[in-house]
Amino acid sequence: MPATSDSAQSAARALVVLSGGQDSTTCLYWALDRFGSGNVSAVTFDYGQRHRIELECAAAIAAQASVPHTLLPIDTFEALGGDALTDTSIAVDDYDAHETGLPNTFVPGRNVVFLTFAAALAWRRGIGHLVTGVAQTDYSGYPDCRQETIESLQATLRLAMESTLDIHTPLMHLSKKETVELAVSVGALDAMARTHTCYRGERPPCGRCPACVLRARGFDEAGVADPLLAVS
Repeated sequence: MPATSDSAQSAARALVVLSGGQDSTTCLYWALDRFGSGNVSAVTFDYGQRHRIELECAAAIAAQASVPHTLLPIDTFEALGGDALTDTSIAVDDYDAHETGLPNTFVPGRNVVFLTFAAALAWRRGIGHLVTGVAQTDYSGYPDCRQETIESLQATLRLAMESTLDIHTPLMHLSKKETVELAVSVGALDAMARTHTCYRGERPPCGRCPACVLRARGFDEAGVADPLLAVS
């Protein structure tokens, strides 16, 4: 059998955008299942988020999965402010099933910036695949989580970096229930005990913010006990 070329080996490697939350952790284990141990690394962004505990969680999850982990600082979102995730003067709203419009936790441009920096890191390391946990079925309808946004960004990054980069979104069309089921199938359930989802940065989770409510609903509908609650 001929030896695999360096370019082919690079193309088979993946970089996961790992926030330390439920969705990105599921994607990390999805990537390990798809690309294999030794071919996956992770990147986390410190953007001045209120729920900074997720940075520690991301590092712990990467260590548990034996995945190389990089933390990159981005302080511009905090300087911009104006949203509840980066401006502590703005209270995180409780979940409201009847809410219309974007919630105050929306950080404009966040996923576009994250994936651009992740693509730059992947380019430096000769990695051909990015994996992110965005989902257009998310309750909030964040515009930077939609498939058309990701497809457009992928095309732009390929042109800008003269690459064949692929952006994978395993959760794009999944409900929270289906995301929990995927986590179980790829062996991510134990790691869920280390994840952080609460927008308020509380541990045990507050149970009232949108992220907490949607997470609890997903585990409940899947009929699976949330490992985080067993250790909180």
